[in-house]
Amino acid sequence: MKLAVIPARGGSKRIPGKNIKPFCGKPMIAWSIEAALQSSCFDEVIVSTDDSDIADIAKRYGARVPFRRPASLSDDHTGTIPVIQHAIDWYRQQGHALSQVCCIYATAPFLQAADLRLGLEVLEAGQIDYAFSVTSFPFPIQRAIRLDANGRVEMFNPEHFNTRSQDLEEAYHDAGQFYWGRPDAWLTGRVIFGNASAAVLLPRHRVQDIDTQEDWQRAEWMFKALHAEASAVQ
Repeated sequence: MKLAVIPARGGSKRIPGKNIKPFCGKPMIAWSIEAALQSSCFDEVIVSTDDSDIADIAKRYGARVPFRRPASLSDDHTGTIPVIQHAIDWYRQQGHALSQVCCIYATAPFLQAADLRLGLEVLEAGQIDYAFSVTSFPFPIQRAIRLDANGRVEMFNPEHFNTRSQDLEEAYHDAGQFYWGRPDAWLTGRVIFGNASAAVLLPRHRVQDIDTQEDWQRAEWMFKALHAEASAVQ
């Protein structure tokens, strides 16, 4: 059984109601649910939540909410892995054998069904624990600078001051959209950012963290621009 788990707790502080706040015409979480369903990768798509409003909207858009997430896994300090472990344990207690489990973030409106299908292919093709979305940094991280308490500048890697950008190794970061994994990897808490994981590379224009109001506005601009371009092509 292939399972998609979308973690979506209530009580967001920086953007109140973030997971169900309207985003370009739909509740934010609806975009993740629809991408998961359209991928045809999953036997079940569920939302793990402690919130009744999130549960109602999730079900309206086609996800299941087979359990209510306990309060002990719903505070600001709970990481993703314990939430996925809880979902896997619940399904195993119901007698289900899980083959692959994919965590999909509720705030991933740029996620496409094809990305999820590719992630599954990558996971199944190799002897790996996880396959997850990444994108490249737009600027060489070796030339990053820090500011001290007085606002003075220093480089993290001053040895690269004179190195040409094209001669520096490209760096990547987590795109924060999906994480395919094997159940035993999730349950044992094996590290995701390690050499037992493979990357699914996404273009930068389809990646945006949404943690602040500024992030949200930028994401809506990007989303509308992408859809306007797609409509023009058609």
